Amino acid sequence: MKQQKGVGRMWHLYKMGGITPAIASMMGAQNAQQMAFIRSVSKEQRKQSVLDQPLRELEVVVFDLETTGFYPYNGDEILSVGGVLLHGDEEIDETKTFYSLVNPKRKVPKHITTLTGITNEMVETAPDLMQVLHDFMEFIGKRVLIAHGSGHDKQFLNAALWRTSKVNLSHRVLDTMMVSKWLEPKREGHGLDELLESYGIPITERHHALQDSLMTAQLWRKYLKEMLSRNITTLADLYAYLSKH
Repeated sequence: MKQQKGVGRMWHLYKMGGITPAIASMMGAQNAQQMAFIRSVSKEQRKQSVLDQPLRELEVVVFDLETTGFYPYNGDEILSVGGVLLHGDEEIDETKTFYSLVNPKRKVPKHITTLTGITNEMVETAPDLMQVLHDFMEFIGKRVLIAHGSGHDKQFLNAALWRTSKVNLSHRVLDTMMVSKWLEPKREGHGLDELLESYGIPITERHHALQDSLMTAQLWRKYLKEMLSRNITTLADLYAYLSKH
């Protein structure tokens, strides 16, 4: 009976003032505001085209996620989010970074703790998923995203955004692994560790979302110089080449 009354009240609020007061009634004002912000960022992103922007001037966020496993639609959750802002081929500014643990509302598997160093005690007091998504989307803004082996990260972000805000990730995502396969087609392996070692990039702390983001950012800068030397000057140019490989 209580549930029916709650649904009835939500429907009444929807008819009187639209979806926002209805969601606020159901979720609480703070979560509703966070959801509205995430939806607005997604909507604005779809309007923007950056394809003709010079790569030398392109603002990007290189990011990484740590998760409890590989299956976001089968109970696995995001544990941490890291990112670093880059402007074209400028030096990395380590003050322009994002990092947060996430409370997964479930136990962290032991093998994941061994891999990432993230324990149950560490995430118990961490912000919830909605809060971290809100803060990360605010950090990203309208910028292009970059990740290494981006399929995993995109899948988890999409699942999280849909579950919390009923939107999909609308930002363009570049994958440094795909760039590596295009630039060096004869290379046997394109894993992050192998590429970092090959380019002389110091490996600091692997499987830490922020450290992996910083190392991938250094890799992106190496690739950016190589692309510019090949007269790949815009994002449209890059997509055209990647689509052939």
